[in-house]
Amino acid sequence: MIINFFLLSVIGLAGGLVVGSGFVAFLAVLGIIPRLTQLTKTHKYIHIYELSIILGTVVVGWMSLRNTQLFQSSLWLVPIGLLSGVFIGMLAAALTEVLNVFPILAKRIGFGEKIVVLLMAIVLGKICGSLFHWMYFVNH
Repeated sequence: MIINFFLLSVIGLAGGLVVGSGFVAFLAVLGIIPRLTQLTKTHKYIHIYELSIILGTVVVGWMSLRNTQLFQSSLWLVPIGLLSGVFIGMLAAALTEVLNVFPILAKRIGFGEKIVVLLMAIVLGKICGSLFHWMYFVNH
């Protein structure tokens, strides 16, 4: 019994280190956090961005493993969802700007002049998909 617990602990720790190292390497190699601070003109707060990503990853990972439930008012979901959406949107914008994904995609599919239409389609698709997910899967 103790050997199984030890073995599972080592495997879990090793898996977490691999995934965490990959995530950090992904953010570091692409320079997403510095680019995000450059876009928002908040370079002096770069350490807060880094700390928030690390703490958010650790806390939410721990909460998902523990099946944690916070018995709070549902009104907390509005600011938490808004802040999460803003952060994910800014992170995605920084990533796409670093990689120049949209201009390359627009040229390859023949939308070179209509890149705004492509961006709006992606944004509206994300909004509709998120609303559908929350209204159908979360509320039922």
